[in-house]
Amino acid sequence: MSGTSQRGGGQRPALPDGRDIWLPGRGRTFVRELAGPPGAPVVILLHGWSATADLNWFACFEPLARHFRVVALDHRGHGRGLRAAGPFRLEDCADDVAALAGVLGIERCIAVGYSMGGPIAQLLWRRHPALVDGLVLCATSSHFSGHRRARVLFGVAAGTSALGGVVPLRPFAGVAVSAWCRWQHLRRRPWWGFEDLARHDWAQIVEAAREIGRFDSRDWIRDVTVPTAVIVTEDDDVVPTSRQLDFVAAIAGVTVRRVLGGHAACTVEPDRFVPVLVDVCEGIARPATAVR
Repeated sequence: MSGTSQRGGGQRPALPDGRDIWLPGRGRTFVRELAGPPGAPVVILLHGWSATADLNWFACFEPLARHFRVVALDHRGHGRGLRAAGPFRLEDCADDVAALAGVLGIERCIAVGYSMGGPIAQLLWRRHPALVDGLVLCATSSHFSGHRRARVLFGVAAGTSALGGVVPLRPFAGVAVSAWCRWQHLRRRPWWGFEDLARHDWAQIVEAAREIGRFDSRDWIRDVTVPTAVIVTEDDDVVPTSRQLDFVAAIAGVTVRRVLGGHAACTVEPDRFVPVLVDVCEGIARPATAVR
């Protein structure tokens, strides 16, 4: 889950250099990386469902790179992310991040997760605790089922996933995205993000929605011991603000910041979201560095 719109629409924003990286035994993924100041702490950016690193974080790259080494990958099935034959699993996404850190020589990081990236960050800490110095969790929760809109989304995802076993989804998805792009072009309102959406493996996107609906960290999120911050989006109709606040209450010593905006605040309201994200990451980095 993540907003994928941009104020101003059509022109692709300036983006940092990106490259394909092979994760041994897993596959190829696409990564953006900014070096940051010498010796800077590392933040790894984990995007939301149906987004990509670029769509989710384009406004955040440069501001964060003034203080941190920044790494952002496309998750499996999303954009230019890893293509896997098996079903989509959030645990595999977390393990992909750990494998990427190994390839890049990253020993410690702050995991920054937005929406679906929140569960991936939580799982990264749980499965690879030696890697994670801190968590920044944005517009996310410990669980996603139960809310009416979420029930509809995940119910459709489950049904579509079953249909996908009989009818291949990828060709239909490709045709739909192409038609959408043509329609937008005819209306003279092109959007740079369609290029990223057209790269999705839509069967995996559907499976990812189902997996988000199954995720539940309520039994173990209280065990988090690393510095943690939660950025709450105050007008969120995808992950309700009340649920985000319940999530906050479950984490001891958590730092909480609020951003006025909906679920797409990272992209639609970057002037509000980005300064808060940078400030929170700096706050997490200070105690994490002191503990080393």
